[in-house]
Amino acid sequence: MNHKHTIYLICIALVVDWVWTCAELFTAISDMEQLLVTHKKIIDDLDDYIQREEKRLGVLKKQLNMYRSEHEIAMSDVDNYLGNPINAFTLIKRLTIDLEFIENVIKLSTEYVRNETAKGTKVRYPTEVDLTGAAQALTRLQNTYRLDIRELAQGILNGVVYSTPMSASDCYELGRTLYIVDDYSNSLRWMQEALRKYKEDEFHNLSEVDILEYISYLHYLLDDGQTALEWTTKILSLDPNNQHALNNIPFYLKSVTEKKKILEMENADDDDEDETYLERDTRMYETLCRGEMELPSQIVRNLKCSYLTKNHPFLKLAPIKMEQIYIEPDVFLYHEVMSDEEIKHIKNMARPRFKRATVVNTMGEGTPSDSRIAKFAWLKDEESGVVARVSQRVADFTGLSTTYAETLQVVNYGIGGHYVPHYDSELKSDMPYKAAFDRRLATVIFYMSDVAQGGATVFLELGLSVLPVKNAALFWMNLHPSGEVDIAMRHAGCPVLRGSKWICNKWIHQLGQELLAPCNLEYQPEEVLRKIIKAKPKVQV
Repeated sequence: MNHKHTIYLICIALVVDWVWTCAELFTAISDMEQLLVTHKKIIDDLDDYIQREEKRLGVLKKQLNMYRSEHEIAMSDVDNYLGNPINAFTLIKRLTIDLEFIENVIKLSTEYVRNETAKGTKVRYPTEVDLTGAAQALTRLQNTYRLDIRELAQGILNGVVYSTPMSASDCYELGRTLYIVDDYSNSLRWMQEALRKYKEDEFHNLSEVDILEYISYLHYLLDDGQTALEWTTKILSLDPNNQHALNNIPFYLKSVTEKKKILEMENADDDDEDETYLERDTRMYETLCRGEMELPSQIVRNLKCSYLTKNHPFLKLAPIKMEQIYIEPDVFLYHEVMSDEEIKHIKNMARPRFKRATVVNTMGEGTPSDSRIAKFAWLKDEESGVVARVSQRVADFTGLSTTYAETLQVVNYGIGGHYVPHYDSELKSDMPYKAAFDRRLATVIFYMSDVAQGGATVFLELGLSVLPVKNAALFWMNLHPSGEVDIAMRHAGCPVLRGSKWICNKWIHQLGQELLAPCNLEYQPEEVLRKIIKAKPKVQV
């Protein structure tokens, strides 16, 4: 009900009262005194209405100031602002959850607000799916790089302040979103941070009980009924009639009883389970992403840098800087093999074609997966002289034929973008749909951007981490000369912590290499391919 309706109803009430008593009012002062009561009621009602309106407008002004302040900061350095995972999440939240709150406050329909702003040609609204993706990306970074939640909530990444602090509402919505996708552990941590910030923030669009209800129930979902009961007590101290809390108490009590029985059984069995393969794999992956492994001295002392002058006559006039970063299996980094102008051209070609990155399933079909979060596009040599020139350059510095190579794949990894450990060349047992004689022989990754933090290419079996170097290309062989997959070349793309990672991939196939890289007649079974000298953790100083 708006203020016009309120005043109209007040006036109607006055008219009705006046019609009923007008013939008698002048006959006695005592009757006239009743008008003063009515007069005071109008004053009180109007005063209450104005206070509520001022409070409502105050809320909108605070939201406006927050939007305006964040926008000014963003426009001062767009790339760095959007390259921050905290800013990415809060921006999407502002245009989803917060926008809905504003619409409710001003009592206008969603269609009106969105239609008014949608008159601009470039207006685009994120969805709940985008909010969920941003929340999961932030959590992925938090887990991989061991980020402290309290620092994240303050806009701090690895000790450096990159953004404005998150509000209690921001932390709450992040926790709520993670709860929806069943990430209860991280959801609980963000809800606890929301509660801490709730007591610090001056403005709230949620209640303390809202946060406590999640904290209590999340403890229950994490099999801690006793703590859930303790938080329920806090809820009832603030809201004694809270039905959610009252209804959940029996379930929490049952959980406590069952937990005692389980603990008794566990105490009777002292055998500890060993770390699973998946846990070891994840631990190594995250350790390499953080750059906490160092190569063995046996490898490092034999690494070389040189100018590449063979493979093509032109290289004698314009040699390429070649850095060897691993030996047996050989991994090379070729520096300054793509110019800034070529990078700009390829990016501009790829952007309009971008679609969600996929992985190949057992049927040989590309399908979206959380194991690969990025966008990609394919560029053919015949579409552009620049693309053709890059493909020719691959042949020049690898010494391999690109006649049957795949078209150039351009990839952009945004906030939290990653690619889990995988092989570029399929194992025969995994990919029966594809001819075994034409798998991906070699991989070339062109780095088209530097990455402020994160985004390394890591090789789990080698203990090798390679940070993106703009204008450079990473090269390795996926297969042994026998044609068997080199299991040491399982690699991954680490999550982008801050910034944007642009790469393009060129996969060189076996076909066309008959004279350039002939097969070795000796069969090499995969289980005894090579004994790798293991990397070791860096010494903490």
